[in-house]
Amino acid sequence: MGRLAEAAPFRAYCMANVSFKNIKKVYDEDVVAVEKFSLEIEDKEFIVLVGPSGCGKSTTLRMVAGLEEITEGELFIGDKLVNDVPPKDRDIAMVFQNYALYPHMTVYENMAFALKLRKVPKAQIDEKVREAAEILGITELFKRRPKALSGGQRQRVAIGRAIVREPQVFLMDEPLSNLDAKLRNQMRAELIKLRQRINTTFIYVTHDQMEAMTLGDRIVIMKDGLIQQIGTPSEVFNMPANHFVAGFIGTPQMNFLPARLEVFNGSYAVEVGGVKFTLTEQQQQKLKAKGQAAQEIILGIRPEHIATVPEGSETSIRAQVDVSEMMGSEVYLHAIAVETNIVIRMQATDYYETFKAHAGQSHYISFTFPSSLMHIFDPVSQKSLLI
Repeated sequence: MGRLAEAAPFRAYCMANVSFKNIKKVYDEDVVAVEKFSLEIEDKEFIVLVGPSGCGKSTTLRMVAGLEEITEGELFIGDKLVNDVPPKDRDIAMVFQNYALYPHMTVYENMAFALKLRKVPKAQIDEKVREAAEILGITELFKRRPKALSGGQRQRVAIGRAIVREPQVFLMDEPLSNLDAKLRNQMRAELIKLRQRINTTFIYVTHDQMEAMTLGDRIVIMKDGLIQQIGTPSEVFNMPANHFVAGFIGTPQMNFLPARLEVFNGSYAVEVGGVKFTLTEQQQQKLKAKGQAAQEIILGIRPEHIATVPEGSETSIRAQVDVSEMMGSEVYLHAIAVETNIVIRMQATDYYETFKAHAGQSHYISFTFPSSLMHIFDPVSQKSLLI
């Protein structure tokens, strides 16, 4: 499949910010799909809504498109309130999960259809369609019908159909979910290039946190219709606001261990599995600013931040490895520590050098991690105590 053409940027779009003000969506008077959704999206920003199935992300996108009515709140595209504006008058274009191409039309006809409905001159339609097709590398597919296309080609046609409309806002609802893993990785990279070419506002929905991390300028993480955190990929990865975000972002997911936050002579430390970790000065200051008392906590540490050490090392915790999962250049050690299942991520070369005699067998290891990379969550509120 061809790469996106390296040509001059596509013609300028009428760009717009999108403003959500306390949006709420209720079905059948008692099923709340989205609640208290407030977000300001800037011109040219690529925003990704991410979360598990049923979290309200697609419903939110469909409210922007005008395909779902807004129960409460206000939605602005640019400076225009669009709550009651019909979909065709919102100046948006949407790419659906199933691509929604017209099966009886050729690729060219699919891409040109919306412009024909607007009664755009034939020469102008041809120019726009060919320009979009060149960007996407699908000019040679013009005479084919959707049934003769691969999944990746259909996706490009659906995106091309949206591009020719030159909308203020692009809406994409899980456009890569029907592609195989290899093609999905390739199309992620090409969507980044496409975004640079057409340079307009994107709202992108996915359940795949990898897509969210690679595509988004900012990520909106949702659960049960509520926003859990809004931030850059770096912010949500390094400073998750709560237990859910910490567990949702990152592969494999963050490990969570029962622990206790202790205070000694005005200084904080974390005790886990009988081992005490002194916190960094920055962590100390954040806890002191809150007047944080000693309490039971949930300690979070990412698999890649754990290091194996010789048994008996200072600040080391003992674990029993049950499964060693080979992942190519890495090995995931599935272990039990402090009566909790954890995962340790290691380079394969380091693993076989250190544990060659135990490969494929249950065995014990000792591990540690830097206190600077630990996360601390309140077990009741689930919120981070370090934010």
